[in-house]
Amino acid sequence: ANAWGLHDMLGNVREWTASWYGDYPSGPVTDPLGPSKGEWKVMRGGHYYSLLTAARFAYRFADDPAYHGSSHTGFRLVRAKPLTPSP
Repeated sequence: ANAWGLHDMLGNVREWTASWYGDYPSGPVTDPLGPSKGEWKVMRGGHYYSLLTAARFAYRFADDPAYHGSSHTGFRLVRAKPLTPSP
């Protein structure tokens, strides 16, 4: 698991995020937040046809949120709380 308890975060597709694209602060930060609104959404990671430099989750770039993706674009669902088994 990573620092947030998530497993298997890298896959065969680059991933849309909920973040708007913007510059990070100039100094060191942990979990920086982007702007609250913007024109471009952040995509992260690489896909099966990416260059090696993009094949890590820290790689981010901006894309038009109206873009509906392709076979190498996706997103990942994360549940904040585990399901509770029924009695």
